[in-house]
Amino acid sequence: MSDEPQRPGRGVDPAGDAGEPAVSESAGMSGPQLARAVLDAARAKRDAAGRTRRRGTTGKGDGERRLRGYSGPGPDPRDPQLLGAVLDRLVKARGWQQPAAEATVFGAWERVVGPEVAQHSRPVKLENGELTVEARSTAWATQLRLLAGSLLQQIARQVGHNVVRKLHIHGPAAPSWSRGPRRVRGRGPRDTYG
Repeated sequence: MSDEPQRPGRGVDPAGDAGEPAVSESAGMSGPQLARAVLDAARAKRDAAGRTRRRGTTGKGDGERRLRGYSGPGPDPRDPQLLGAVLDRLVKARGWQQPAAEATVFGAWERVVGPEVAQHSRPVKLENGELTVEARSTAWATQLRLLAGSLLQQIARQVGHNVVRKLHIHGPAAPSWSRGPRRVRGRGPRDTYG
């Protein structure tokens, strides 16, 4: 033991609150030996802390593994992804398959039923698997009613089964003779000139 009184701040406690004994000059070490002891104690503290926390994670607590270094020649989750593939995964993860299929009926009507039918008709509403289609003329409404079975098959091929189960086809909307916020019930417009 040295005769020199110990000065405050000379003891080194790399363990902190871990409860490990502090390394100090009074233990008979000085210079390089003391530096080596402090370095070893710091490494031991780091290793002890590393064992309590999962190594290799992102630190967010979500359990994803952090990949480090060069990925190599094969496919890797860090590689750039196609937007369509990312959207497909998102739609499946969120359970949006049914709403996406219903939106396809309206958004891609020409692709779903073909350009000729799409030119003369438009989808109006889709509720509980029943699609209401409005034709441009009464002749096309009749034609679409005759083609209803094949239209249902085309829609099922394009957007999936059980999205549209039944078709309601009607002609163009007739003009309304009711005008203004109030009206009187009656027979409606008629010939009054004779």
